[in-house]
Amino acid sequence: MPRYTTVITSTWSLERAYAFMSDFSNAERWDPGVSTARRLDDGPIQPGSAFELIVLFGGRKMPLRYEVRSMRVPEEVVFVASTNRLDSVDTLSFERVGDGCRMTYSADLRLKGLAALATPLLAMGFRRVGDRARDSLRTVLTSNG
Repeated sequence: MPRYTTVITSTWSLERAYAFMSDFSNAERWDPGVSTARRLDDGPIQPGSAFELIVLFGGRKMPLRYEVRSMRVPEEVVFVASTNRLDSVDTLSFERVGDGCRMTYSADLRLKGLAALATPLLAMGFRRVGDRARDSLRTVLTSNG
């Protein structure tokens, strides 16, 4: 199963970074692989809150419906998406570091069916996509905006 993990130190407060990242509709602001992202429900973000992300996958746009599986405010939020081709679990963990914070982002993908045969190729591409998102996210989480 392809897995990508990165650690980002942010100048943002723990609470600000957690609030921003737990709203997955912000993904298009920091992930170049996401063309659009939107919230599918209203109210406070909580387990079951849903988001639709249109991601670039293998040169095509693919809609993914993510839900919040669990959260421990402001320490961790877990998002899951499942299609007939893949399962995705994204776990974001936060810890306070001085006036800022450190976030560990882990993404796990599991291909299903015949697509699973492409797992070794996906792992290489997944790393490149993850690195681009990491670099962009690092810029966002250290900005004043």
